[in-house]
Amino acid sequence: MKDRLLFLWQHPFAPLLPWAGVALGLLFILFLVHALGVVDAQASRERLENEWAATRQTLMSHREARKAKKDLSRVWAVLPAARDFTALGLGISDEAKRDRVTLPGLSYKTEPTPIANMSKGLLQGPMTGQYEDLRRFIYGLETAEELVFIEDLELTRSGGAQDTLLTFNIRIATYLRGDPGESGLSGPVQ
Repeated sequence: MKDRLLFLWQHPFAPLLPWAGVALGLLFILFLVHALGVVDAQASRERLENEWAATRQTLMSHREARKAKKDLSRVWAVLPAARDFTALGLGISDEAKRDRVTLPGLSYKTEPTPIANMSKGLLQGPMTGQYEDLRRFIYGLETAEELVFIEDLELTRSGGAQDTLLTFNIRIATYLRGDPGESGLSGPVQ
């Protein structure tokens, strides 16, 4: 064995052997650091990035839900209460009188909706008046502060050439909210 080592040291590449050993040792340490440190750090970074993306998505969902809740509470506040439905009908009748439109047989009824604590209020019947008055009354309905809309408007009869009165069947709808304590929206909006 001693002869073999002596022969190795006499070889022309012998001075490079310690350096090759150091290089192999450093290469081994590099692989060890990479396997234990870098790979774990990359896995940890990917896990943290995924958690961050999920948290950000959750935050965006919460923000959208909060905005939707605010929007819904604004719409809910605009809706007339169910107990005010008759007063709304009387207000529409008064508006018709001011515009010289007659609503002789305006009927009131409510229909349930799939939304909890909300119903649909319907006012329907014939209305008679001159074209200009009817147009002004309809415009007043469409631009009213209350959330009312005309579902149906049908001409039923028109007078002769001498008669300027028109008669329409009108169907006016609105949505009515239940009691505030029952709405599910009574909590503060943030």
